[in-house]
Amino acid sequence: MTEFLPISSSAHLAIFPKFFGWEDPGAAYTAVVQIGTEVAVVLYFWRDIWTIGRGWLRGLVSAPARQELEWRMGWFIIVGSLPIVVLGLLLEDLIDSQFRNLWVIGTMLIVLGLLLGLAEKIGRKTRPIEQLTWTHAVALGAAQAAALIPGVSRSGATISMGLALGYERAAATRYAFLLAIPAVLGAGIYKLKDIPGGENAYGWGPTIIGTVVSFVVGLAVIHWLLQYVSKHSYTPFVIYRVALGSLTLILVGTGVITASVAIG
Repeated sequence: MTEFLPISSSAHLAIFPKFFGWEDPGAAYTAVVQIGTEVAVVLYFWRDIWTIGRGWLRGLVSAPARQELEWRMGWFIIVGSLPIVVLGLLLEDLIDSQFRNLWVIGTMLIVLGLLLGLAEKIGRKTRPIEQLTWTHAVALGAAQAAALIPGVSRSGATISMGLALGYERAAATRYAFLLAIPAVLGAGIYKLKDIPGGENAYGWGPTIIGTVVSFVVGLAVIHWLLQYVSKHSYTPFVIYRVALGSLTLILVGTGVITASVAIG
């Protein structure tokens, strides 16, 4: 459910096991279980993906096709995916260890929540996705890369940037979903190698079950969120992020839960 809502799925997968006394599932489980949500995205947006993919392939061999939106959108998604891929590989050790600290996660929940609220307030929200430019595609890709830090939220960072750049809520949200496909599927497939090892607390069985459940729930959340943002603001998510981040920092600071989420 939290993969698409701008409240950080990786933060919830790190925080909530602490509340129930469970082991931290680890970075590998977090990445692999999100394959389910991205398969849901592919099914939900298959027409958009087919249209963009076909237009991009046509543009490789046809000059007139390069004037069409689908050709540009294909390249925008490719270019926008590069920052998170490069930084993800370079910072893999930090992502798997130091970044998975509840002091970091709680702080990022609050900071990105406030930035989302600011973007909601100052953004003009008038640009349709058809007005996306190369500069904006790079900026949205850079925003998505910030989600390598748990607590930031991939969708939250991308949507915040989209709103700040003046895009409509629905346009920013829809593009955030499409932009996440290469990054999330790539990360999940790459982390499959770590499931049998010590980094994953649960093993193959629970990981498969979690992935299937994430697919079913994710498919339902996509539809609801797109309906929601067409009529409502992101303010409730801002409030939730700040509240959860503050609660996390208070519980860590008072010793109720520990900051480290390393698997013991």
